[in-house]
Amino acid sequence: MLKFEVVPVTPFAQNATLVWCDETLEAAIIDPGGEIDRLLKHVENKQLKLVKILLTHGHIDHAGGAADLKARCGIPIIGPHKDDQFWLDGLGQQSRMFNFPEAQSITPDQWLNDGDQIGLGKSILQVLHCPGHTPGHVVFYDQKSNMAQVGDVLFAGSIGRTDFPKSNHQDLISSIKTKLFPLGDQVQFIPGHGPNSTFGEEKRSNPFVGSKQFG
Repeated sequence: MLKFEVVPVTPFAQNATLVWCDETLEAAIIDPGGEIDRLLKHVENKQLKLVKILLTHGHIDHAGGAADLKARCGIPIIGPHKDDQFWLDGLGQQSRMFNFPEAQSITPDQWLNDGDQIGLGKSILQVLHCPGHTPGHVVFYDQKSNMAQVGDVLFAGSIGRTDFPKSNHQDLISSIKTKLFPLGDQVQFIPGHGPNSTFGEEKRSNPFVGSKQFG
């Protein structure tokens, strides 16, 4: 079964997520936005074998450390969907805009599409293309552990911003309601920032997509 550990990084407290197969100890880091030394220390402390970098989308706080991590570990960058290439091309500009360490533009070794599967040891992560916050945003879902890493699509009590270039509010709402919520109320999710929640809780109480917004 897959195990997950959240390691907040960057001044934006972005939830980089270390995920690993508890049988083979093969691991990936989802959204290594920065502080690569600290992330690698968590890998070392758990005696894991880091084999992949997974990206939900191309914003600096999620992808800013990916090039450095790839160079240091010789592992592939996988994701997001190709519609986020323009964000990945602009990582250097993003890093200067937000006073992050200088980031390199990247092209992933593999783009992801809705319905793809990513093997990690003896486990499999399902890929859901969930545009809205960015056009190429993807979500990683592990059915066995009922856990999803949703990046900046959905938060505990909130949703992702849609005031960026090529963001789309209606696409975001549709992604949440037609891609995430049908996975089941019991699914726990790790958002890109802040505490975990469940899809069931957000269906009940989230003011943007929950039942309370209707009355």
